[in-house]
Amino acid sequence: MSGQVVPCSPKEVGSLFLFEKLTPEQLGRLCGAGRVELFQPGPVYTEGEPATCFYVMIEGTVVLSRRVGGDDVEVSRTSQRGVYAGAMQAYLGDRVRQVYNNSMRVTEPTRFFVLPADTFASIMSEWFPMAVHLLEGLFFGSKNTQAMIGQRERLLALGSLSAGLTHELNNPAAAAVRATSSLRERVAKMRHKLAVIAEGPFSRDALASLIEIQERTAERVAKAPALSPLEASDREDALGDWLDDHGIEQGWQIAPTFVQAGLDVDWLEQVAAAVGEEILPGAVGWLNYTIETELLMNEIEDSTTRISHLVDAAKQYSQLDRAPYRVVDVHELLDSTLLMLSGKIGPRIRVVKEYDRSLPPVPAYPAELNQVWTNLVDNAVSAMAGADGEGTLTVRTAPDHEQLLVEFRDTGPGVPPEIRDRIFDPFFTTKPVGQGTGLGLDISWRIVVNKHHGTLRVESVPGDTRFQVLLPLTAETPDEASALTTSEETR
Repeated sequence: MSGQVVPCSPKEVGSLFLFEKLTPEQLGRLCGAGRVELFQPGPVYTEGEPATCFYVMIEGTVVLSRRVGGDDVEVSRTSQRGVYAGAMQAYLGDRVRQVYNNSMRVTEPTRFFVLPADTFASIMSEWFPMAVHLLEGLFFGSKNTQAMIGQRERLLALGSLSAGLTHELNNPAAAAVRATSSLRERVAKMRHKLAVIAEGPFSRDALASLIEIQERTAERVAKAPALSPLEASDREDALGDWLDDHGIEQGWQIAPTFVQAGLDVDWLEQVAAAVGEEILPGAVGWLNYTIETELLMNEIEDSTTRISHLVDAAKQYSQLDRAPYRVVDVHELLDSTLLMLSGKIGPRIRVVKEYDRSLPPVPAYPAELNQVWTNLVDNAVSAMAGADGEGTLTVRTAPDHEQLLVEFRDTGPGVPPEIRDRIFDPFFTTKPVGQGTGLGLDISWRIVVNKHHGTLRVESVPGDTRFQVLLPLTAETPDEASALTTSEETR
């Protein structure tokens, strides 16, 4: 939007703090190269448009806003003379994307000194070459440093995740190995028992009955009910007594296996009636091996399924086989992250999930959101570990107007008020030297705010710290625009 061009006074321009040290000749050149424009209430420029002008307010009121989803969110409002916005990085040229990083509007008739971006860049290079070199070095040096340390932050997180994943995989893998070894032993005993039965004086009908009972017993194992410890103990006593009464040796060893398989005294009575008293001990032993092999195969299945789930979680966490930007269910991302971090969370921290499953999927970069969840969970765990090592981590999702809320709540000591405004700054950390880079929350901020046009905020009192991520439910493809700056933030 263009305003009404009005006369440019070098004296007035020189009264603005940006230009107060310039010579009369330099002020004259500014007025000759630039212009003063009067804007009526309304928009001046829009976020995302090519940054063609550098604006310095002479008088009036300006409002800066950012696009979040389908809404413009106000980030600054001021009437201070000399505040500036627009093409502030024109002197960097094509090395950065030259677009307006915010939207600016005025709420009353407002005058600006307006300088074309290319003129601003050439004047900066001509009048302040040393300053331009310093600013370029600061801009690109800081960017490169953040990239390198951000990579180290990711590698540290990857190392922690790898250790946790290895630990989680080791348990079911070891269980599967143990169960396989035991299964081999039981199958060998079943072969021996089969030979004994085959050599015995058993009729064809008795053997058929025994095989039929074996099949029904195996089916029963798969449907075994879950018993309380007291119920299981009572049933073991009853089965042990029955086995002793029927001359079955070592009934006290067999009874727990039968109880685990869901068998009871009534079932054993059916077995006794079907096979006859003379072959009952052999039948019970045969059924015991059958039950043990079924239970061991169930254990192997559970272990390998657990390994498969862990591998799926690792793939979900890394998003290696997924599109970088797509519509995702945040609950899947949260679950995969919590599973990957379960080793680091440990047994002394209780994890509570309060998910609103009715929430719709959101457009996002899922791999990068997983990094945000990782950083926030890691901070919460570190905070609680720094207290007494125990606590509760609550992960909650809920709708929040036109956004989706993901909240991480911990029962740690909290964030002191005096540093609360600094925790999202690059390289700021409260962890001991060597234990933190100070980039976790900075990276999270840039992913949520700059890349997803969302919000990341913290609320904290001792025993109740909440990091809240707000993501737009609908959004255009987000970009990586940097946060916007007013004069108060750059001086």
